[in-house]
This record gives sequence, C-alpha cells and structure tokens, in this order.
Amino acid sequence: MTGRFIAVVGPSGVGKDSLMEGLCVLRPDLHRVRRVITRAPDLGGEDFEHVSESLFAARAAGGDFALHWRAHDLNYGIPRTVHGVLAEGRDVLANLSRGVLQAAEDSFDEVLVLNITASPKILARRLARRGRERGHEIDRRLARPRPVMPMGLKTITIDNSGPLAESVTAAAAALYPERV
Repeated sequence: MTGRFIAVVGPSGVGKDSLMEGLCVLRPDLHRVRRVITRAPDLGGEDFEHVSESLFAARAAGGDFALHWRAHDLNYGIPRTVHGVLAEGRDVLANLSRGVLQAAEDSFDEVLVLNITASPKILARRLARRGRERGHEIDRRLARPRPVMPMGLKTITIDNSGPLAESVTAAAAALYPERV
C-alpha cells in the first residue's frame, strides 16, 4: 500500500505553510516535503533547501527531483526521495504549484489536491504582513487571473479566511474522515 501525495495549492498569502504545519501537528505520521528552491534563504517563509540556479539545473538534469517547475522567477523542486516515503505507506504533504498538478498525477499512484482559498482582503493583509512585496506588487499579484485546476483530480477545498485552527481541523477531517 502506498501513501497519498497530497498537493497543497493556493495563492500566495493564503496560509499553505501554516495549514501544513498545523496538519503535521495533528497528524505526526504525515511527511512534509522540504522543497528545494532558488529563493534567497534570508527571505524567510517555509523551511526549504536553498540552491543556486546552476546547482538546481544540474540536479534537475541529474534526475534529483520527482517534480520541478519555475514560478515567480524561482525554481522549485520536490526531491525524488518522496517516492520512498510513499512506498512506506505514509501520506506526503507538498506545497505545489497548480501548474504541475497534472505532472504530479502522472508521477504518483494517488494524488489528492488540498486547494486552500481565502478572501482577497485577507490575502492582501497577509501578503503585506509577510513583507516580501509592497502595495502595488501585492495589488498586481491579487489581480492576476486564477489558474484553472486540471480536470479529474480529487480535490478538497478549504477556506482559510478565518481562524487557522478551524481550517486545520476542517482539512484533517476532510483528509482523514474515518479518523475524526
């Protein structure tokens, strides 16, 4: 029995990392993927492995990633070691881009999408608090068209506009209905 690859998606500022952290506290058996990113390590955010553009390209060419993509002028990778965790029967949580959901579906036996949403007002407030972008950049980010989700994927949508604890509880109940 293999575990499920749970792809957590949603716009910047929606609280994906906070929700994932809360899920891992409730479900210590979950494996949270530590992504490889070409973002500068001093910009904060999730715990990730920083690599240079050239090292990322070399690792991608060498097959080190189960999935990799480019978004917002950065490269992101999911280490191929995730296959071993899934083979152990453990579920895996990975912060993913909606643009690689179809590739995930093609790469893993069972993919479940956890689509996190929040109101635009909440997103703007969170992005401003995060401090990586300023007013006009935040407005431009929020004005971008929402990517379309690929058809046929098993998807659970959680609104994270309210208290985080409520969103974490709702996500856990949806992911593990038999255990709540």
